[in-house]
This record gives sequence, C-alpha cells and structure tokens, in this order.
Amino acid sequence: MRKLTYFAVFEPTATGYSVYFPDLPGCISVGSDFEDASRQAADALGLHIYGIEKDGEEVPAPSKNPQLDPDTAPGSIVTPISVFPSIIRNELDNRAVKTNLTIPAWLKEMAEERGVNYSKILQAALIEYLNIDGQASDES
Repeated sequence: MRKLTYFAVFEPTATGYSVYFPDLPGCISVGSDFEDASRQAADALGLHIYGIEKDGEEVPAPSKNPQLDPDTAPGSIVTPISVFPSIIRNELDNRAVKTNLTIPAWLKEMAEERGVNYSKILQAALIEYLNIDGQASDES
C-alpha cells in the first residue's frame, strides 16, 4: 500500500496552529492545539492528494529539505505527516452522496405505501444498468 509523507510547517497562532505544506501550495489547515492541528493537517493532505489525482495531475514528490516560506512565524515546528492515498480514495469514492430524481407522483405514492428504500433500489438498478461487477471499486 502506497504511503506518502510530506513535511508540514506548524506555525503558532493566538488560537493554536496554522499548518502549510511547502511542497504542496494551497494545502493548508489549522488546529486549536498541536494534536488537533496534526489531525487536521493529515486530513488536508489526504484531500489535497485526492484532488490532484482526481484531476489527473501528477502528485509532486516530497522533498527531503522543504523550502519554508520566508514569512514563516518564529517558533514554527516542521514535522512529517503521512497518508495512505488508496484508503482516502476508497473512503471518498464510496461515501454516500445525495442525489435528486424525478418520478411520477402515482409511482412515489405506491412506493411509499410499500416502504420502498429508494437508495437501495436505485443503487442496485445502476449497478445492473452499468454492468458493474460487485458493489464498489477497490483499485489501489
């Protein structure tokens, strides 16, 4: 399983820490204390990498000596943060999402009278219609 580790810069603030990743511009986070900031940084890193891959772009290689922003606050902490992209991708790609659909009123009334689970039926019908083997893709 692929593991990616990037250095994160934890800058002390009046309310905790702000976090940025020198190798990944735009990947930022905050936390009320170091532990919270570390969790939030891992989430931000995972989502950022997921977005890069989803857009079909190449994920930048982590540097061994990241170049800190010259405006980095004194007392900042630089520490590695690791994520497993395949786990994050699996969680995000298989999360439940809400979608609207339109059906005739008479059909809705009949379905509700019989206690139909719309989500279950729509999911099964889409899997059959799209000729998908199994319930979800587990590509790594």
